[in-house]
Amino acid sequence: MSFVVDFFVGMWDALPPLVQYLTTVLSKVLLVTIVVILVVAFSTYFERKVIGSMQGRVGPNRVGPLGLGQPFADVIKLLIKEVVVPSKSNRFLFVIAPLLTLVPALAAWAVIPMNDWFVIADINAGLLYVLALTSLGVYGVILAGWATNSKYAFLGAMRSAAQIVAYEIAMGFALVGVLMAGGSLNLGDIVRAQAGGFTQWFLLPLFPLFLVYWISGVAETNRAPFDVAEGESEIVAGFHVEYSGVAFALFFLAEYANMVLISGLTAIFFLGGWASPFEGIEFLQPFGDIAFVGWIVSGGFPWLFIKIAFFMYTFFWLRATFPRYRYDQIMRLGWKVFIPITIIWIAVEAVMAWMHVGPWSGLTI
Repeated sequence: MSFVVDFFVGMWDALPPLVQYLTTVLSKVLLVTIVVILVVAFSTYFERKVIGSMQGRVGPNRVGPLGLGQPFADVIKLLIKEVVVPSKSNRFLFVIAPLLTLVPALAAWAVIPMNDWFVIADINAGLLYVLALTSLGVYGVILAGWATNSKYAFLGAMRSAAQIVAYEIAMGFALVGVLMAGGSLNLGDIVRAQAGGFTQWFLLPLFPLFLVYWISGVAETNRAPFDVAEGESEIVAGFHVEYSGVAFALFFLAEYANMVLISGLTAIFFLGGWASPFEGIEFLQPFGDIAFVGWIVSGGFPWLFIKIAFFMYTFFWLRATFPRYRYDQIMRLGWKVFIPITIIWIAVEAVMAWMHVGPWSGLTI
């Protein structure tokens, strides 16, 4: 066995540095992309199971054991359905629009740190990169509604775009507070700034910004109770009413991919990312070196996965609980409530920094 390992290590060392770098990056990209797509696929299964349990129903239980084959059945169904392109639509924009919604949701994972050593691109401007990519999704929505040459789709696109823009501003202001607390645009540094247990997480000193960011994330992904873009009783099915087959599947995947992304970013910005809530407990620290279970104390990817799973469950919970808001209520919440709250709390953070309270307790000037 050692001979085989030494053989492959020797082959790896013989490769040029550029080839080693490209191979490493490509492997990371493939691993993250495959995992995210699988999580997105099974999120549809667990959503139906969670909502079914809350509403006294069974949920998927026919395809495979416990219905676990249902996501694959859905994929096969959408792949073999015909893609109908409206005769008077802009064909190029009609085809490219679903990609403009899905690709940014996947590309944003390039700067998401899974633990203290695994990240595809550890760039210093990671926060700006995330903001830029999450803002691109609105272009796919607008193009999808406009390119179909349908008034119903265009109306849904305009409603969705206005909603996304309103809540993106609130999310941006909330991240200004995270930047002030973390002192860096690097997502890994933001996580490391929250080291020391759950009392050091930004959730406590930035709790109003956490609520604004999380609720704005729900609104930006057009999820219930903010799914006015898909108000079936009013505008059929929103901006993707003319899409079918694989094209519709891409919008479907983009929605769930954005849900996973928002859940991951919320965990990183406010709940310490991969950090363990037990880091600051003295008598537990020796257990951090135990194989397979040391992550419970010392932190690691399982904690990030648990936090993402919790926020994904909250997405499903909200959909099963609240009725859809009126459009004027949604816009009022975004413009007249969330944005003022974020601005006020940024001022409160300035006072906290001046008084060396919370994340600024060790600040020396």
